Amino acid sequence: MKFNALLKRFREGNATNLAGGKAFAESQKTELVSILLTSQLEDQFYRSGDATAERLKQLIAAEPDKKFVAKAAVYARQEAGMRSVSHLVASELVRSVKGEQWTKRFLEKVVRRPDDVLEILACYLATYGRPIPNALKKGLGAALARFDEYQVAKYRRESAEIKLVDAVNLLHPPNSEALGKLVHDKLAPAETWEVKLTQAGAEAADKDEAEVLKADAWAELIRSRKLGYFALLRNLRNILAQAPEVVDEVLSLLVDDTLIRKSLVLPFRYLTALEALEAGNLPRAGEVIAALSEAVDKSLANVPVFAGRTLVALDGSGSMQGKPLKVGALFASVLLKANATDLMIFSDDANYLTANRRDSTLTLAKVIESKAPGRGTNFHAVFEMANKAYDRIILLSDMQGWMGGLAPTAAFEKYKRRTGASPKVFSFDLQGYGTLQFPERDIFCLSGFSEKTLEMLKFLECDKSALIRKIEEVQL
Repeated sequence: MKFNALLKRFREGNATNLAGGKAFAESQKTELVSILLTSQLEDQFYRSGDATAERLKQLIAAEPDKKFVAKAAVYARQEAGMRSVSHLVASELVRSVKGEQWTKRFLEKVVRRPDDVLEILACYLATYGRPIPNALKKGLGAALARFDEYQVAKYRRESAEIKLVDAVNLLHPPNSEALGKLVHDKLAPAETWEVKLTQAGAEAADKDEAEVLKADAWAELIRSRKLGYFALLRNLRNILAQAPEVVDEVLSLLVDDTLIRKSLVLPFRYLTALEALEAGNLPRAGEVIAALSEAVDKSLANVPVFAGRTLVALDGSGSMQGKPLKVGALFASVLLKANATDLMIFSDDANYLTANRRDSTLTLAKVIESKAPGRGTNFHAVFEMANKAYDRIILLSDMQGWMGGLAPTAAFEKYKRRTGASPKVFSFDLQGYGTLQFPERDIFCLSGFSEKTLEMLKFLECDKSALIRKIEEVQL
């Protein structure tokens, strides 16, 4: 009876998820990676940002391979564009790892911008106070010394608790001309878009002059390419309203392959930009929307083309509303356009959705998002509704099923017997809550918001451990 009970537990679920349903626990490394690739330490439907941070700390402490943790943080920051989680990992590793030569190299690599240094330092001091470990001083100091004058000026953060000049005084980085000018207050202000727009407003004598100066400021920022790609997406509405004469330059920047690749903009940001443009009757907005569609197609160009039939099942439940649903709808639309793919949306029940594959990726994503019911989460319904023999089933979800009492393993077995299929199941985690709907050994685990996530799909078919192996390849 002991082993029969063990087998039953394996089939029905060995854990309870955050929604109260039966589920399967993720391995320690998989859960760690899923948090690093999905969490911005914000409040989620089932978990607060503080609770996520605490869970991440627990996973870091429990993982014996601390070098893997460091590699995962570098991958999350440099490949997937995740910031706060990588800062927290850096702070925790410096506290727990002593005497390792790779620690300094890790800290150098996990820093992408000067403000990463400030956030890591603030995280450590807020948690553990002083003294600052030598490894932290050496690693963050070496990272600071590589930034030029513009980068140092842009991220000097004069109003922050820890300013960049404070970091220099605390870390004692190697000498550099840019940091020397910062310390001696001889660094020219960076011409960021915030500074330029603030100056335009301050210098104007009246509202009409302010509009002219703001138009000039936008034009200068765009023509000199001093407006970052993310800032460009955030300000499209303002630019069209205040400086319509530079729309041609804006169109060119939006579809620039190099800028898209270097920006690490998370793909759902394009949907946010689209919604802002659709909210008003702005000059040439249609052309900019077309450029946005081209840009998102370029950013997600590495979506794999699969052989055979694929079912994409998108979780449209209440806990997916907001960012997770936007990401899921966008990824579903990309997969739908690139492959012989059927699309299903599930919540209390599941239904196929026939969509126009000739729509742009962004338009298709908005249509898919609008069809989400926003109710309960029933994974059983996916396999009960599926009416074809698929080669693979891709589940886009937060994995918090609770309807039907048990994990959907029995429903999946019935589907296989009914259709004669034996599909691969891809568990595409969009929230990082730490549980699965199938035993990890039986599925292909994937997590994340970035374009790298879709790119990883093509490797997973050949190697279930592809994501973990990719992280292991990071050099420290």
